[in-house]
Amino acid sequence: MTVSLRGTRDVQKKYQIFRLTGLLDAFSEPTFRKVIGGYIDEGPADVILVLSQIDFIDSSGLGALVQLVKKAQTNKGSLQIVTNPRVTQTVKLVRLEKFLSLQTSVEDAVNNLPK
Repeated sequence: MTVSLRGTRDVQKKYQIFRLTGLLDAFSEPTFRKVIGGYIDEGPADVILVLSQIDFIDSSGLGALVQLVKKAQTNKGSLQIVTNPRVTQTVKLVRLEKFLSLQTSVEDAVNNLPK
């Protein structure tokens, strides 16, 4: 068995950053959603997901991102996604680029967090 998604978590004073590599697909989605969702509940509720090293994302991965944005908003936070061209293209195919708050760098994501 291989792990299709790996990541690290870095907690700052007002936000947390997750840097992920691998595949965000039907296989990794349930664990991804559960783990990140738990950390959103734990706080801080403002989250930056760095997906620039993600090789592939499918519809279940996109669904998880939508659920996590809603969870962050419910907890009075936000979710910013740092992306790469492949992930951006997939998100744009389903017209979720505005809702998912795609950013080109961690710096842009930090600057886009609510004040």
